[in-house]
Amino acid sequence: MQVTYWLEHAWLDPVAEPGVVVEVADDGRISAVRTGVEAPPPGAVVLRGFTVPGLANAHSHAFHRALRSTVQVGSGTFWTWREIMYQVASRLTPDSYHALARAVYAEMALAGITAVGEFHYLHHAPGGTPYDDPNAMGEALIAAAADAGIRITLLDTAYLSSGFGAAPDRHQQRFSDGTAEAWAERCSALKERPHARIGAAVHSVRAVPARELGTVARWAQERRAPLHVHLSEQTAENDACLDAYGMTPTRLLSEHGVLGPRTTGVHNTHLTDGDIALLGTTRTGTCMCPTTERDLADGIGPALALQRAGSPLSLGSDSHAVIDILEEARAMELDERLRTRTRGHWTAAALLRAATADGHTALGWDEAGRIEAGALADLATIALDSVRTAGAVPRLAAETAVFAASAADVRHVVVGGRPIVRDGSHTLMPDVPSALSKALTTLRT
Repeated sequence: MQVTYWLEHAWLDPVAEPGVVVEVADDGRISAVRTGVEAPPPGAVVLRGFTVPGLANAHSHAFHRALRSTVQVGSGTFWTWREIMYQVASRLTPDSYHALARAVYAEMALAGITAVGEFHYLHHAPGGTPYDDPNAMGEALIAAAADAGIRITLLDTAYLSSGFGAAPDRHQQRFSDGTAEAWAERCSALKERPHARIGAAVHSVRAVPARELGTVARWAQERRAPLHVHLSEQTAENDACLDAYGMTPTRLLSEHGVLGPRTTGVHNTHLTDGDIALLGTTRTGTCMCPTTERDLADGIGPALALQRAGSPLSLGSDSHAVIDILEEARAMELDERLRTRTRGHWTAAALLRAATADGHTALGWDEAGRIEAGALADLATIALDSVRTAGAVPRLAAETAVFAASAADVRHVVVGGRPIVRDGSHTLMPDVPSALSKALTTLRT
């Protein structure tokens, strides 16, 4: 069904334009964009506010949503947080994971996210026994995204070791296929769908021995699929990698063919100058997750240096301490201000680009993230009359969105031309808070 949208204000990279008409064809793609249309044409769907391409959440662990608030009691480190995460992972089944992910992805939709990269390593039953369908957990995530009305790139993750060749511990047995070849055989059975694409991930150099890295890289290369990897999130990982292999994690990945323009390093926090140069020259992307990186006390990554070196930036909500890609974009700039004590490292347009076009590219959705003819008709509209955004100067709508708005200001969301959020309510799941509460209560009891 063809549909016409009239956007009160829209971000047509790199500027905000008033009065934009977007026509959507039967295939869910934009067929035409017209500017300078002062009033809605007859029959057009009106989206008042500031419309941007749908936001891309390039790094998600859906089940971490169950950790929100529960990990804020007491002190500790990333490693103590990880023990609590393992406890939650041990209780999930395909059915309970579907219910939780469905609600989490609906929360993302309400925040303007139209595509998610799910870094998926929870593959098997407790003890490591495969389900009758070895991909039951991945299929639960794919179905959950469909139910919530958003796109997903399932980044099926190789996780084979508790650390540099050691056997998985009892918590990690659910994650492991034993070998990279077995991982490749299992995830090769996953099928793409109109809303779902299949990518690969190396959990980390801790969890995938060096001799196995090439198998994962080749699997992704043969399919021209995105490949993601947690990289240098903790200094302890760097130190252990130097002890085990005599080189940094970045250099190790390079030696085994993991880096490249379809690869994204997640976090990239504790890097040497040589690491930064290597990621830049190979055009390996960087996914920054500032709200998680600060929540876990990971540190502030060298995002600006990475981008200047040639590494494209994307954004993710990772552990879902909050789900707000606008906050992730804002935090990247503000963290750099704290680190350098200077302002203005990225323009609002550059931060929106990381949150939209570059995020989609990192997930293998190159045809999304832009409001232009031929692109997927994925849109998110941010209110310009909320308590946070009231009084916005229209030509500075991008600055208002990035530096003042929040997920709570997302008013409308369209995916493939279809309204998923209308006036702040999810059209497929009218009561997302109740769905979240039910899923989390079930998981915790």
